[in-house]
Amino acid sequence: MTEEHRSGCPINLSLEVLGDKWSLLIIRDMMFGNRRHFRALLTESEEGIASNILADRLQRLTALGMLTSAPDPRHKQRIRLSLTEPAIQLVPVLAHLGAWGRRHLPVTPELAIRAELLERGGPALWEDFMDELRELHLGVPRPAGTESVLSRLTAAYHAEVARREAA
Repeated sequence: MTEEHRSGCPINLSLEVLGDKWSLLIIRDMMFGNRRHFRALLTESEEGIASNILADRLQRLTALGMLTSAPDPRHKQRIRLSLTEPAIQLVPVLAHLGAWGRRHLPVTPELAIRAELLERGGPALWEDFMDELRELHLGVPRPAGTESVLSRLTAAYHAEVARREAA
């Protein structure tokens, strides 16, 4: 069965994959929150997605080749989700969206800190982060001793949360 598209415009086709309210947020949570299981995506997101919507989007993103799922090697009754290469290559897009949002929208500091670090780090940091995501999700090893971008982003988030709680 061939899927019909409104047009062959690359922006249109991209929006057909990612243009709903939840798909990019699911990918964001998998990238930046390292949420790899249904329950984590359901309960740990700021936006509060409904379980039926999450199940639908995960199925759709998998069918479109953005995610894969497999039994979790640590717990065979759980399914572990992984980003695919096309999803990992969205890092620059998310970095630009975050930078734009920081400049033009009423963001909260703790949720904007990762976007700020990605913007300041630029393409070199994005490449390092994509390499780390390839290791985590695709099993492609990085050179030994490579610093974890995800750890830096997470530490900055926690430091900002602590700073705001102390104020």
